[in-house]
Amino acid sequence: MLNLIWPILIVVTANTCYHICAKSMPGGVQPFASLTVMYMIAALLSLALFFITSQDKSIIAEVHKLNWTSLVLGIAIIGLEFGNICIYRAGWDISKGSLVANISLACVLVIVGAVGYKESISVRQIIGMVLCVAGIILVSK
Repeated sequence: MLNLIWPILIVVTANTCYHICAKSMPGGVQPFASLTVMYMIAALLSLALFFITSQDKSIIAEVHKLNWTSLVLGIAIIGLEFGNICIYRAGWDISKGSLVANISLACVLVIVGAVGYKESISVRQIIGMVLCVAGIILVSK
């Protein structure tokens, strides 16, 4: 059970810190300057953690194992970060902007799972998606 819970706790904790920081970012800062600093710090920390956790310590060997997904994920992360900064700069409350975005994402991923990964969609999931859309309408009014 702990194997299921600890990753969720990390994601929730990191996302909470992330949204507090994104909402608190000074409005006059150019978003891509901030993203550059953030990712330089993230790259350095990732490299340090690689050397701490890896047994063979060969970053070059690991990089050769990568495929297109790292490139696309990097592009997607920039879009995600920039979008979240813009959500808060557009005036969304921290309690609503992330909620609307994440509920929308959850509904899209149910469809992606069905179409792209042949996951089944149950009646409960469809009802859940309808309730999510209703929730988005109620929250964003």
